[in-house]
Amino acid sequence: MNTHKHHTWAEPYKIKMVELLRMTTREERLEAIREAGYNTFLTKSRDVYIDLLTDSGTSAMSDRQWAGLMLGDEAYSGSENFYHLEQTVQEYYGYKYLVPTHQGRGAEHLMSQILIREGDRVPGNMYFTTTRLHQELAGGKFVDVIVDEAHDPQSEFPFKGNVDLDKLDALVQEVGADRVPYISLEGNVNMAGGQPFSMANLRELRAYCDTHDIPIMLDATRTIENAWFIREREEGYADKSVRDILREICDMTDGCTMSAKKDALVNIGGFFCCNDDEVFRKAQNLVVVYEGLHTYGGLAGRDMEAMAQGIREAVTEEHMAARIGQVRYLGRKLMDAGIPIVRPIGSHAIFIDARRFLPHIDQDDYPAQTLAAALFIEAGVRTMERGNVSAGRSPITGENRRPKLELVRLTIPRRVYTQAHMDVVAEAVCDVYERRDEIRGLKMVYEPEYLRFFQARFEPL
Repeated sequence: MNTHKHHTWAEPYKIKMVELLRMTTREERLEAIREAGYNTFLTKSRDVYIDLLTDSGTSAMSDRQWAGLMLGDEAYSGSENFYHLEQTVQEYYGYKYLVPTHQGRGAEHLMSQILIREGDRVPGNMYFTTTRLHQELAGGKFVDVIVDEAHDPQSEFPFKGNVDLDKLDALVQEVGADRVPYISLEGNVNMAGGQPFSMANLRELRAYCDTHDIPIMLDATRTIENAWFIREREEGYADKSVRDILREICDMTDGCTMSAKKDALVNIGGFFCCNDDEVFRKAQNLVVVYEGLHTYGGLAGRDMEAMAQGIREAVTEEHMAARIGQVRYLGRKLMDAGIPIVRPIGSHAIFIDARRFLPHIDQDDYPAQTLAAALFIEAGVRTMERGNVSAGRSPITGENRRPKLELVRLTIPRRVYTQAHMDVVAEAVCDVYERRDEIRGLKMVYEPEYLRFFQARFEPL
């Protein structure tokens, strides 16, 4: 007799309140995407059925987080919620100093302005759009030092977020360690498909940076998810908690920027952390200019309270298993249907390889942008381009950067959608794939100066 039992995956929560969705017709969606210039960022939320544009600030808060909103101390200075958040960050992330900001790019701005000098080179494990822009605005130049496997969507390498120490050393030898203000290390690298770095790689990086007196500044936005993959994939970590692994990561770095709108399960907020007294004093001073007083940083007290509670919930094994599990559920359905996606499946999103999905469209005709628009028209599923549009233009040649990865990101908010929603998404992708030969590219008809993917407009070729 077969005694094996199959255990069905289920969410570790029950639904207490719902938001009603508006169903649209294909004609309504076609008109909506035309008005938006075929840019999903410019479509209206009311026209979206399943919103996979981003996991930034789109997660569902728990009843305890909502209860925390009622504990908001809205004092301009010295809010009680700031001290609660500070204590929580020190406990779970381990850094000595905390400066709250309105979101992650506020923290990126502070760090870039404080640490970067004109002409500096800032190595990182693949660029992120806002991070690189802040580095450039501060006078620096980003240099990609991620492992080669990260640029290959079909590679099954388990730690595509790793830093290539040879690439880093080549940069240091070329420009000198004094022109490298820090290395920017992102947890679960977004642009590579939500891919983690390993603890072994971080140890090697720490040893190298200690030798050359180069700080490691962590983009901690999805580092809790990175800790989950270390536990799952790296020898010696299977019996350690996500919380302990997170702390071990942070203890090997010198500071961080954080968009709390991802891991920390809130709709707004972020912070900058460091261990250096002088850097902290500069950040304290600068945050007053751009964000708000150093004990609120552009946030209401209630936002800081919800953030502190969100951190505590995010490090639990139950939450992370469900979070990663839902992403894998969608990813495996697409893989089974033959849809080309970035492998291995990452943490926060499924990334469709638009270069292989639409091989007949030249990269300068924006295949990923085209595919994102097609998915919206098909089923009201809003996704995001992560390819030639996001990469922008070379400041030297003025030409599109044409990155190796031309992706459409199906980003899953935390604790928002059900498995049935994922089934609908998978069916929509498959339907578009069946008629992919009919799809034509786009031409850009409006291009803003900075971060063009947010506001650029297109027309069909």
